[in-house]
Order: sequence, then C-alpha cells, then structure tokens
Amino acid sequence: MSEEQKPQEEILEETAEQETIEEATVEAEAPADAELEAARAEAAEAKDQVLRVQAEMQNVRRRAEQDVEKAHKFAVEKFANEMLTVVDNLERGLAAAPEEEATKAIREGMEMTLSGLISSLERFKVEQVNPEGEPFNPELHQAMSMVENAELAPNTVMAVMQKGYTLNGRLLRPAMVMVSKGAAQIDENA
Repeated sequence: MSEEQKPQEEILEETAEQETIEEATVEAEAPADAELEAARAEAAEAKDQVLRVQAEMQNVRRRAEQDVEKAHKFAVEKFANEMLTVVDNLERGLAAAPEEEATKAIREGMEMTLSGLISSLERFKVEQVNPEGEPFNPELHQAMSMVENAELAPNTVMAVMQKGYTLNGRLLRPAMVMVSKGAAQIDENA
C-alpha cells in the first residue's frame, strides 16, 4: 500500500466510525423522543385527572353548603306542620263559640292564643295563604269543588275551606278552596 492510500483508508475508516456514531445517536434519540412523548401524554392525563378531582371536590363542597343552608332554612318544617293543626283547631273553636257574655273571656283567650301562635309562626317565615277572591293557583291551592257563579270570573277562588301555609316560599300545606266556573251557557236555539 502506498502512503497515500493509508491516509485515505484512515479517512474512510474515520468517516465510517462517524456514520456509525451518528446512526447510534439517531437510534438513541428515537426511543428518547418516544419516551418524551409518552411522558408528556402521561403528564397531560395526570393534569386532567387532577382538574377533574378538583371540580368534583368543588361540586361536593357546594352541594354540602346547599344542604346545610336548606337544613337551616327548613328545620322547623315538621314542627310548623304540627302547629298548623293547632291554628286550625283554634280557628274552628272561635267559629263555633257563640258570642255571648258567658263565653266572652274564653273567646278573648282563644283569640289571643291564636294571634300569638300566628305571630310566632310568622317570625319563622311561616306565612298564611288565604286566596279568597284571587285566581286559582294549582301550586298553592287545592280545589275541593267547582261551583257555577256568574258573578265571578272562571277559576276564581270563591271560598277557602282551610287556609294554606308556606315556609320560606316552600309550600307546607295547600289552601283547600272552592273555585268558580263559568255560568252555564243557555242555548237560545233550543
């Protein structure tokens, strides 16, 4: 071999070694890129899970706050329902008691008891629904009967048989009412 060929062979060998090194580097980078993409995907999935858990916790906290608020707001509901029967009984007793001198003191005592009980209920946001003369509202009233009445518009409350009550806007008991319906139409052709 000539002296010129040796450097050329060395150059070729060096070039081949560099190509081999570059190929190995490229091959090493390919798995590294795949690992990097996998790690990024895993991080994105973990971030998504964390966001979902945070949203769920926020929803649970909000629901718990609403439940506590409702519990405070409507805690007296059962008690108020029981007191409504006492109010009804006092009103019936007053309606049945004759207005005579002998029963005057008893009537006054019942009226004072009734007004005190009603004012106590009002302090706890229990409000009376007495819809006489108002249009019938099925959300607050329970129709017990319908009666023809030419003097009132159809679907107007004519009489209240039992008053209704609400607690903080929620219906405790519907008012039991008698509703007017339009007067019977007379057929003039008959």
